[in-house]
Amino acid sequence: MAQITAALVKELREKTSAGMMDCKKALNETNGDLAAAADWLRTKGIAKADKKASRVAAEGLVAVALDGTTGALVEVNSETDFVARNDGFQAAVAEVSKLALTANSNEELAASKTASGDDVTEMFKKLVGKIGENMTFRRMAKLSVSDGVVAGYIHNAVTDGMGKIGVLIALESSGDKAKLEDLAKKIAMHVAATNPLALSVDDLAPSVVDKERSMLKAEALESGKPEAIVDKMVEGRMQKFFKESVLLTQIFVMDGERTIAKVIEDEAAALGTDVKMTGYVRMGLGEGIEKKEEDFAAEVAATLKGS
Repeated sequence: MAQITAALVKELREKTSAGMMDCKKALNETNGDLAAAADWLRTKGIAKADKKASRVAAEGLVAVALDGTTGALVEVNSETDFVARNDGFQAAVAEVSKLALTANSNEELAASKTASGDDVTEMFKKLVGKIGENMTFRRMAKLSVSDGVVAGYIHNAVTDGMGKIGVLIALESSGDKAKLEDLAKKIAMHVAATNPLALSVDDLAPSVVDKERSMLKAEALESGKPEAIVDKMVEGRMQKFFKESVLLTQIFVMDGERTIAKVIEDEAAALGTDVKMTGYVRMGLGEGIEKKEEDFAAEVAATLKGS
């Protein structure tokens, strides 16, 4: 039997996008014949997709789709960044992002029919068998306005409309749409950089406020000051927390002087009409997913051990 080397496994993986264990088995089955191994992997199709579903998928892409006064973001995960650069995976993500424009929930989008006739869940299940790694649609978000703009921004895009951080900004206004879109895109870049916790203080989750207040009080009590003084210290620090954590009161990163609320107010004055920010969404790839650190060389060595 031909020797199955790490280099050969890596070459087959790069050629087919299949998982390393599948590549190793394919090469064993075909006595190290690279072309025959690639054919062997293709014939397996979806047969092993279910077995891959338990693997942690924390890489992938966030994609944006826009249509008039509606915008949508979706996150689709894969096991590795390598697969996120696959043309077939990117095409599937793009299709899902467009379907999200007319869906109202994660469940509805997952059940939406794709151009192939499969629903979104089945489409990715088939891709798992073809590409060789677990992948899954994770979530969607959508914003709409009755009059105005919804602008989207992808930070460090790997291809058109896709990357690792996506932002939507919704501005309600009858003002000039081109100028509103320019404003919304600048605010979107700010949101990508600062990751605010909420649009306004009123939108902050009570649990977040309570946790911050509790932590600040515990820190202040360590100073040994009377509790009445401590309470005043905490209130002062909470006001700073609100200003730094809430989007409308954050200092605009592009000028370092005005708050976002002031930026919007100034643009409204320039346009001669009201401008109201009705919502924003920031979606970061893999947020909340427990990731396992991978060492490619060590993984290949482990895969080939004993072969």
